[in-house]
Amino acid sequence: MQWLAQMRINCLERTLAGLDRVAQWRGRTADLPAHLVTGIKGEDAACFYLRRKGYIVVARRWSSGDQPGDIDLIAWQGPLLCFIEVKARTAHDMTPAEVAIDTHKRNTLRRLARQYVRQLPRPTAPQVRFDAISVYLVPGQKKEFVHFEGAFGWNEWRTDE
Repeated sequence: MQWLAQMRINCLERTLAGLDRVAQWRGRTADLPAHLVTGIKGEDAACFYLRRKGYIVVARRWSSGDQPGDIDLIAWQGPLLCFIEVKARTAHDMTPAEVAIDTHKRNTLRRLARQYVRQLPRPTAPQVRFDAISVYLVPGQKKEFVHFEGAFGWNEWRTDE
């Protein structure tokens, strides 16, 4: 990516962080539980992370309106449409953040992705990939990202034991 584009992304990220600090200082922050605030910060960080990697982010927290659930980020990587689930944590636990994307969540994401693809003004559906990004926002440390491209597919393979 070009140097100027990188600088623009960095400037936007710093501006957003600054506005958040001003809102907090003035007492204008929403009274949200800590886990929701962490999730929103993680989604913001993941959005900028993807933009730095050259993705074109077209939607954040997309919901269909008539179906429960939402998709954290939707982005194009060239001709590939990526549906991205973001999991943010403030500590490295024994279990990684991406483990929280269970079968129910994957099915919800697939259902919403089908609906999103159907609404696109294209004669054919684009190639689609489901990704997961774990964002670790450990206080006093640099943000850490673990990006799982193709974390799961359209189908859930079942193994009967």
